[in-house]
Amino acid sequence: MTQAEIKLCSLLLQEHFGEIVEKIGVHLIRTGSQPLRVIAHDTGTSLDQVKKALCVLIQHNLVIYQVHKRGVVEYEAQCSRVLRMLRYPRYIYTAKTLYSDTGELIVEELLLNGKMAMSAVVKKVADRLTETMEDGKTMDYAEVSNTFVRLADTHFVQRCPLVPATENSDPGPPPPAPTLVISEKDMYLVPKLSLIGKGKRRRSSDEDATGEPKAKRPKHTTDNKEPIPDDGIYWQANLDRFHQHFRDQGIVSAVANRMDQTSSEIVRTMLRMSEITTSSSAPFTQPLSSNEIFRSLPVGYNISKQVLDQYLTLLADDPLEFVGKSGDSGGGMYVINLHKALGSLATATLESVIQERFGSRCARIFRLVLQKKHLEQKQVEDFAMIPAKEAKDMLYKMLSENFISLQVGCL
Repeated sequence: MTQAEIKLCSLLLQEHFGEIVEKIGVHLIRTGSQPLRVIAHDTGTSLDQVKKALCVLIQHNLVIYQVHKRGVVEYEAQCSRVLRMLRYPRYIYTAKTLYSDTGELIVEELLLNGKMAMSAVVKKVADRLTETMEDGKTMDYAEVSNTFVRLADTHFVQRCPLVPATENSDPGPPPPAPTLVISEKDMYLVPKLSLIGKGKRRRSSDEDATGEPKAKRPKHTTDNKEPIPDDGIYWQANLDRFHQHFRDQGIVSAVANRMDQTSSEIVRTMLRMSEITTSSSAPFTQPLSSNEIFRSLPVGYNISKQVLDQYLTLLADDPLEFVGKSGDSGGGMYVINLHKALGSLATATLESVIQERFGSRCARIFRLVLQKKHLEQKQVEDFAMIPAKEAKDMLYKMLSENFISLQVGCL
């Protein structure tokens, strides 16, 4: 990890969690995995403060732990996860775009708190939305709960791993640290909760909801608190799913720029149909038939089945190969080549950077080298139709900035 990245992690941790958490987090980033007492000794921090700092970092998925054979627990910082905090505003805005203000606040609460029970999220979001409403209006828990279910159904939020029941029932000595597990089928399973109620507005410290002074209110014991209906089931934001959404939006935009709006809408439909059935790291989406795609097009999008087949054939024959044909059943089976699409998007971005920094002629040379893989300087001059002195200067500029590399051949 570079010094600039470490410095950025330090600033992010300090801004979000304070100096002590920042000190422990940066120490783990610099040194790698370490046990508790070594962390306390090396940072000059008390054991109690180190434990609290590690709790905060683990709560936000910024540190993981591992139990070794001798029972020693070591803690390791997740640098990439710390840097993702820069994207929190984008995650929140995406949730707002897809699921309105309710979805925005649900994702915001999960990002700010790391992990939360669904019931706690629903009540907190309902209260926050009620605060923004006109007097006399409130937000119903059921409405917030429905939005939460939709986020889980589309995998934008997911359940956190739990301690297995067998580990709790083991009569032997407890392990040094719990092993957390969750099955794939339970990761997006929403518990059936009957959350009845509405959001509450915050009152002043002197009066309660009935308007009576604080001194006149009868005292309530804490023993009468209702049990949390989903106690022990915690949820977190699924950042990989947000990144998958950003990738899909980039692919749709690229198709719209290259072809037309109808083509991009067909690709958007294919991606939406595959969003929860295809892994974010998969090279292709699941095969979809032409008939399935036609039935899944947005309501009011008036194109015939014949026109759809023509567009799919056009997309499959395009040199960029964003869409591929994988079979002939069901009117034709089609997939989206995700790796090819991402490669094309990355190439286009790189070409744009080179054109902005070095000009259109350098971009022409770069595209040529990218296409031919290996070229001698004389070949670059001939193929790009650029004078020898200019071609040499441009190649040197890109070589000095590590955009291209030099390979020495053997006679």
